[in-house]
Amino acid sequence: TPEKLAMLLWVPQALLALLLPTLLAQGEAKHRRGPQARNASRPALLRLSDHLLANYKKGVRPVRDWRTPTTVSIDVIVYAILSVDEKNQVLTTYIWYRQYWTDEFLQWNPQDFDNITKLSIPTDSIWVPDILINEFVDVGKSPNIPYVYVRHHGEVQNYKPLQVVTACSLDIYNFPFDVQNCSLTFTSWLHTIQDINLSLWRLPEKVKLDRSIFMNQGEWELLGVLTQFREFSIESSDCYAEMKFYVVIRRRPLFYAVSLLLPSIFLMVMDIVGFYLPPDSGERVSFKITLLLGYSVFLIIVSDTLPATAIGTPLIGVYFVVCMALLVISLAETIFIVRLVHKQNLQQPVPAWLRHLVLERVALLLCLGEQSTSRRPPATSQAAKTDDCSDMANHCSHLGGSRDLEKTPRGSGSPPPPPREASLAVRGLLQELTSIRHFLEKREESREVAREWLRVGSVLDRLLFRIYLLAVLAYSVTLVTLWSIWQYS
Repeated sequence: TPEKLAMLLWVPQALLALLLPTLLAQGEAKHRRGPQARNASRPALLRLSDHLLANYKKGVRPVRDWRTPTTVSIDVIVYAILSVDEKNQVLTTYIWYRQYWTDEFLQWNPQDFDNITKLSIPTDSIWVPDILINEFVDVGKSPNIPYVYVRHHGEVQNYKPLQVVTACSLDIYNFPFDVQNCSLTFTSWLHTIQDINLSLWRLPEKVKLDRSIFMNQGEWELLGVLTQFREFSIESSDCYAEMKFYVVIRRRPLFYAVSLLLPSIFLMVMDIVGFYLPPDSGERVSFKITLLLGYSVFLIIVSDTLPATAIGTPLIGVYFVVCMALLVISLAETIFIVRLVHKQNLQQPVPAWLRHLVLERVALLLCLGEQSTSRRPPATSQAAKTDDCSDMANHCSHLGGSRDLEKTPRGSGSPPPPPREASLAVRGLLQELTSIRHFLEKREESREVAREWLRVGSVLDRLLFRIYLLAVLAYSVTLVTLWSIWQYS
C-alpha cells in the first residue's frame, strides 16, 4: 500500500538524518587528529624548537609589559693574564664570561614536550642584550660560541670565553714589586636602566676568591677580583647601569731581582771594596773607572727590560741612576785623594790649620788616634847652620893661608905650615860636602812633606769612605724597606 511504502522510505531518511552529524563529526575529528599524530611522531626537540621560534621576533626586547626592565646577571672568571703592556697601557686577559636573563617569549610546559626542561638554540635566533666592556681597545681572538641554553621558565644562559684587550692605567713606580688594578666595566651600550638592568650572578665574596681555573705559572699572580655596581648618567634624563670587575694582579719579582738587582748590588760592593786599595797607588783610579764602565754596559743591557711610560719612571730606574751617581762620586773622591797624596818636588808644606783639623780633630773623630805631627827643623835654620859652617870653614882657610903664616913667627917646635894647594883642596871638599848636605836635607824635607800629605790624605780618605758607606747603606735600607712594604702590602 502507499502508506506502507511511504513508511518504508521515511525510516532510512530518518536514520540517515540521525547518523549523518555523527559521521561528519568523526570525519572532522579524524582530519584534526591527523597532524597531531604526525607531530607526535616527530622528535620532541624539533617540536619544541618550532614551537618557540615560530612567531619569535628577535628584534624586540622579550617582555610582555614594556615597563618591566630586563635584568641581566653577569659573572666573570679570570683564566689567564696574557700580557701587560706598560708602554701602551694595555692589559690582555682571558676570561670566562657568563650571563643570563629571562626571556618571557621562550617558555613552555615540559610535560607537553617529553619533559624537556633545557634547550640549546642558536644565538642569532633570539634577542641578546648589547652588553659590552667599556675599556675595549682591540678585538681579541675569542672563539665564537653560536648557541645558548634556554630553560622552560624562560631563563637564557649565555656562556662564552673572551680574550679581552682593555685599556688600563698601569702604575710602574713600584716595579718589579708592583700591584696593578685594572677594571672591566660591563654595561649596555644603548639601553638605559629602565630597559636593561645589571646584577651579579654570584656573591661578591665568591667572585673575589675564585682562582679555580686561573693559570698561575706566568709572570703575574691573581690576588682577587673585586666587584662594584653603580648607576651613571651621561645626561640628566638617561641613566645607565654598569657592573665593574676590578682585576687585581701582582708581578712575581724573582726574575727581575736576580737579573737586575743582584748584578747592581755586586758592582756596588766591589766599589766599596775598592776603597781598601792604598790611596797613593794609581790602581784605585783605574779600578773604579773599570767599574763605572762595566755599570754603564750593564745599564745598556737592562734598558730594554725596564718598563717605560711617558708619565713616570719606575723606582728601580732611579735606583740605577743613583748607583751610577755614587760610582761617579766615588771616582771623584779617589781622584781627589790621589791628587792630594801624589809626590811632587815643589809641593808646599801642609798648612797648620789643615794639619790641626785633619790630623787631630778628624783622626780623633774616626777613632784613629792622634797622627804624628812631628816635623824636622825648618829648612831655613838648617841652611843658616850650613852657611855658618861654610863661613867658618872659609875663615879657617883664610887664617891658614900663606900670607898670614908668613907674618907669624914660627917657634922652634911648631910644624911647618901646609902648602897652599892642600888648603885649597880641603876648602873645595868642604864646599862639596856642604852642597851634598843641602841636597840631602832638601830631599828629606820634601819626603817629610810628602809623608805628611799622605797622612792627611789617608785620614780624609777614611772619612770620605765612611760617609760614602753610610750613604750607600741608608739608600739600600730605604729601598729594601719600601720594596718589602709594597711586596707584602
